[in-house]
Amino acid sequence: MAVQCDGGGKDELKTQFMTREGVYKLMTHSEYSRPNRVGYNTQTNTPVKVSFVTLPDQPTGCSDHICFNVGRELYVYVYKGVKKAADLTKPVDKRVYKGTYPTCHDFNLHTVTSENASLLVGFSAGQIQLIDPIKKELSKLYNEERLIDKTKVTCLKWVPDSPNLFLVSHSSGQMYVYKDDLPCGTTPPHYQIFKQGESFAVYTCKTKSTRNPLYRWVVGEGSLNQFAFSPCSKHLATVSQDGFLRVFNYDTMDLVGLVRSYFGGLLCVCWSPDSKYVVTGGEDDLVTVWSFLEKRVVARGYGHKSWVNVVAFDTHNISYADSIDFGSEEDLSQLIASAEQNDSSKLGIPNNSKSNAAVSGAYRTSLATCNRSSVDMCSLTITSYRFGSVGQDTQFCLWDLTEDVLKQPMGRTRTSVVLNNPSMQLPSVPKCNSVGHVQANCIAKDTSVADGNLVLPLNLVSKSGTLEKKQDKEHKRNFSLSSRSSDKNSLNKSTHSKVLDDPVRLIGTTICPCLDEVPMLEPLVCKKIAHERLTDLVFREDCAVTACQEGYVCTWARPGKTGLVQQSLSSHSSSNPSAGTVV
Repeated sequence: MAVQCDGGGKDELKTQFMTREGVYKLMTHSEYSRPNRVGYNTQTNTPVKVSFVTLPDQPTGCSDHICFNVGRELYVYVYKGVKKAADLTKPVDKRVYKGTYPTCHDFNLHTVTSENASLLVGFSAGQIQLIDPIKKELSKLYNEERLIDKTKVTCLKWVPDSPNLFLVSHSSGQMYVYKDDLPCGTTPPHYQIFKQGESFAVYTCKTKSTRNPLYRWVVGEGSLNQFAFSPCSKHLATVSQDGFLRVFNYDTMDLVGLVRSYFGGLLCVCWSPDSKYVVTGGEDDLVTVWSFLEKRVVARGYGHKSWVNVVAFDTHNISYADSIDFGSEEDLSQLIASAEQNDSSKLGIPNNSKSNAAVSGAYRTSLATCNRSSVDMCSLTITSYRFGSVGQDTQFCLWDLTEDVLKQPMGRTRTSVVLNNPSMQLPSVPKCNSVGHVQANCIAKDTSVADGNLVLPLNLVSKSGTLEKKQDKEHKRNFSLSSRSSDKNSLNKSTHSKVLDDPVRLIGTTICPCLDEVPMLEPLVCKKIAHERLTDLVFREDCAVTACQEGYVCTWARPGKTGLVQQSLSSHSSSNPSAGTVV
């Protein structure tokens, strides 16, 4: 039975909450923030983001490091988790920027050693910086003159299975592939088409010598808000302000999946640990679960009262179909050694390299995470997933995605709706969409989807033309790139694209099913845990970490993992009257 959302007072915050497995507790001494705890600046709209890295061969309690941004500042600390109190007086690195704000960051987990860690930082003015907060000898700047893109960096990640390639997305709706040791050039890059498809295109630079960016992706319309690589490293999921989740085969650059939000833009995306499901959240206040294998929406979750900013799978809380026995500890060690060697060969790392220690640590962490049963996560059958979400309503939600929900077919004839709270009301369809497209009649029910692509019935092809799309002056490009094709089916493709641009015509299709056509999940937990909107969520082995716009990064100990001697709840409440203790 789900835990009911608390009403309570407007400023009542929770310091603990109960789940089926026990009580999660806020570790008040493990809170990270600015050392002087300067108040929140309402003029700063840059979300506070969190990144973690583990340095091998470190003294006990000093291996984990945390990076977070607050306003114009960037901090790196030793992360002590639930074991010890945070020491805000001794940051590993602190940087204050002028004229721009850090917006996102990511550690390179492939190259980390006991002495250095490469950290990428994206900025509101479009630049990207590569630094080493441990050794402090590395500092490179990409897009320094903003010749590649002048808009805010919305997300950046190191490309899986590559130690020196990284991908950066911007609010212009474009992504760029960089190589860390290549220059960016002193003149604006000139591009030539490399590959194009429905509402996306990929370009390469026309230069005599190799330079950054290696590739330029143009995806959808409006800001490209976030992207995520699948755990199997084969696929890339992107979410845009136009409301579409697009899933690509990253190597072949083919579009293999397409989903639209119920309304409004999509803001966040994540993959399940076995690469079978994608969860998104956004301006429709919903979380949406999409099956990569079935190419359909399998569930939606309604619990947030405002936009969903972050969704994340809890890889430490999953259930398998059968318990798997790897035999003795010696047999398990041999499996780990084999997996480590295969991964080292894939990355081109010699077995005697120091970097191999990081790979080894990553595999051992993965195995510990999944209770000795995940040498190959994608080969196992998971029957129950746990994921979390945080939003602008300051609420932290936990969701259980179980086998009985995943097996329900799409359509109004399904057996049940997963609602544990009879008083809960489903969201209604708005009369307008934030993207600003004109309305049209609902698409016909004989519309189908093949491999994530919309197939239009012939009676929808209008002789008099199709909807005109309003172009954003800021971007100055045609997003219906396929309409330029000389292919004989270009007319159908153009019509196809313009139907996709209108959200109302997609409601009731596999790309955007109605609310009563898929199971509706209710959150297992829904708690108000901050005064300002929540901007990040990370699940770790012994805790969950949340960040809010005020600049506070909080640690929530998992049941039975409380290792820090806390102040009494009464003393904490007296020093912070707004903090509540209701479970």
